[in-house]
Amino acid sequence: MSEKYLIAGGDMRFIRLAEYLSERNCRVFITGFDKASAPEGKVHTLSVPFPPDEKMDHIILPLPVSNDGIYVNMPCSDDRVPIEAYADCLKPDGIIFGGRFPDKAKQILEDRGITVIDYSTREEFAVLNAIATAEGALQTIIEETPTVVSGQKILIIGMGRISKALIQILRGFNCDITVAARKYSALAWAEVYGCKHIHTNELGENLEDYSVIINTVPAVLLDSERLRHIRNDCLVIDLASKPGGVDFDTANALGKKVIWLLSLPGKAAPQSAGETIGKTISNILTERSAGG
Repeated sequence: MSEKYLIAGGDMRFIRLAEYLSERNCRVFITGFDKASAPEGKVHTLSVPFPPDEKMDHIILPLPVSNDGIYVNMPCSDDRVPIEAYADCLKPDGIIFGGRFPDKAKQILEDRGITVIDYSTREEFAVLNAIATAEGALQTIIEETPTVVSGQKILIIGMGRISKALIQILRGFNCDITVAARKYSALAWAEVYGCKHIHTNELGENLEDYSVIINTVPAVLLDSERLRHIRNDCLVIDLASKPGGVDFDTANALGKKVIWLLSLPGKAAPQSAGETIGKTISNILTERSAGG
């Protein structure tokens, strides 16, 4: 018998995830998508409150699971459902998956004997999302700058997965790329990738050299002092999660063009991002069945 999945909340990534799972002969139910179009004939829609006889093998919560630590993140619905409410929809040996689980909610579920797994911590998930994020950043550069991408002087702050994906893409446009990082190991990787590099402590007046600055570090490195050295015609893209890497109030006061791109894979490539979640969860279940 095919496994039953409940996908509760999230954005359009999770509609594609529902399709992905149904294409693999799973029985898929969704809730929290009354403002979105569900795939006809493939996916079943559940209303709140849930029928007590619908016990699921697995439940998939969104990324992030919650915006306030209490209720499930449901941008496509007006429903407000506490995270722990889904425990009653799960079979005894089932798993609740979610992205960036609030610690308190995770503990409540685990205290009830439920296995909780955060798919967003998996390396394959992070790598594939980095590609989608990098492509979304490129799209923003194309749309928000008045010149061609080719030959632009670009500063990338940070040298993680997203930065590496960005370098691979921007190098194809013959961009002049400099990487700023705190760790000397990261600066070494920048050199391996063929980029100029600078320690973040040395960022100052040299910021005026760049037409595009992309931050990937979730710490306010572009503070009020550094923002004053950035040209007004420079596009600053912040890809970092909250609190971000820019003093946004000062940037606005100084007239700097700053775009904070949160949850970019879900906005730029929801279909691919949904498949990434599906593949990651499939990998987790395969490993568990094999004892890995």
